[in-house]
Amino acid sequence: MRIDGNRLHDRGTELVLAYYAAFNRGDREAMLALLTDDVAHDLNQGPRETGREAFAAFMARMDRCYREQLREIVVMASVDGARAAAEYVVHGEYLATDPGAGPDAPAARGQRYVLPGGAFFDIRDGRIARVSNYYNLEHWLAQVR
Repeated sequence: MRIDGNRLHDRGTELVLAYYAAFNRGDREAMLALLTDDVAHDLNQGPRETGREAFAAFMARMDRCYREQLREIVVMASVDGARAAAEYVVHGEYLATDPGAGPDAPAARGQRYVLPGGAFFDIRDGRIARVSNYYNLEHWLAQVR
């Protein structure tokens, strides 16, 4: 298959890859530009946050508490380009204690972790309208304790 950007499937795949490329560059403005104003963000084992401003606040917290790079990214998209999924491996460092990590989370002291994860996306009008992130919280906790 040749990805040429002409099919809706290709556009959905390219959008998610651009989102993760911006994440890995630390370019939060570029990430936000790829989201709808009313983006739904489902936090792993947590609540849904709605809106680009809430997403920006989440990313600011992440940037304070973690340094992460995503590797081995694989993206799959529906034929109509309206939905996509991604699988990846997070390589991270726990920099500052995260109050949003849950009551069992230890204090940060530079612990490193490698964690498989995934995300599901809704795509509307060429932008990401939903991001639902998943990883095994117990696996993360075991690495940072």
